[in-house]
Amino acid sequence: MDLSCELEFVSSENTKHALIATSYLHLKHNEQVKYIKELPAVNPRILLSGPAGSEIYQEILVKALAHFYGAKLLIFDSEASWSGEGEKCIKAVFSLASKSAPSIIFVDEVDSMLGRRENPEEHQAMRRLKNEFMLNWDGLRTKDTERVLVLAATNRPFDLDEAVIRRLPRRLMVNLPDAPNRAKILKVILAKEDLAQDVDLESVASMTDGYSGSDLKNLCATAAYRPIRDILEKEKKEQAAASADGRPPPALSSSAELRPLNMDDFRYSHQQVCASVSSESTNMTELLQWNDLYGEGGSRKKQSFSYIM
Repeated sequence: MDLSCELEFVSSENTKHALIATSYLHLKHNEQVKYIKELPAVNPRILLSGPAGSEIYQEILVKALAHFYGAKLLIFDSEASWSGEGEKCIKAVFSLASKSAPSIIFVDEVDSMLGRRENPEEHQAMRRLKNEFMLNWDGLRTKDTERVLVLAATNRPFDLDEAVIRRLPRRLMVNLPDAPNRAKILKVILAKEDLAQDVDLESVASMTDGYSGSDLKNLCATAAYRPIRDILEKEKKEQAAASADGRPPPALSSSAELRPLNMDDFRYSHQQVCASVSSESTNMTELLQWNDLYGEGGSRKKQSFSYIM
């Protein structure tokens, strides 16, 4: 299996190459790290940012890396931080990751747990949890042979604490997919579905400009409901006819009777499911500005704003 094929739907070549190079070095050939003294301190921590709806392919990225390198995937749920056992969970996750290396720690919606500490109303327990997480994070740097990769994901990187940003030196943007990559995502989503011969995923990709990965998944789910609805309407008519004739109701249809998905299904679902992300939204603008300032490949130039009073 070729990892570059697994990640082919990532539109940014910089993001793809950074993920492959970092994961290869720290999960496969960690013995080479000792020859490059600075790498243990900076490389094995990656922040994946992107607009709302990009979670579906952020998860695909992480699972593909774990599967390819045979690494243990540990997903830290940010909701655990509110359960009262957050500090214990953090210690357990990092300890398990160290003992079962090579491993990947994936923190989804990292902003909800490691947001800015500027809020005076923030509970002291939450601050202790953040300190505990960063303490364990730094502990990985003291072991040159540790094969642990930390991946964090968020669609609000501008809400992260500055100390957290410093600990995530690789900041990669997973933006909305373009048409070729939407077609690749559709192939992944519909891999196990029965498609009619008239289905052209490139055409579906062309009509879904601005759709995120989650939007495409919702589009496919809506299209998949139409064959089921046809079966239900057919059963309803047959039962009504049998009742009118005084006959016993016919047997219910089986899943084998479902027709394949066709292009009309996707045209219908396209009318029902709209893009959930606007390129002109405030959140998207902030995300692009943050990536331009802090992300890899950005201009590093702060934009000046004019205010009309």
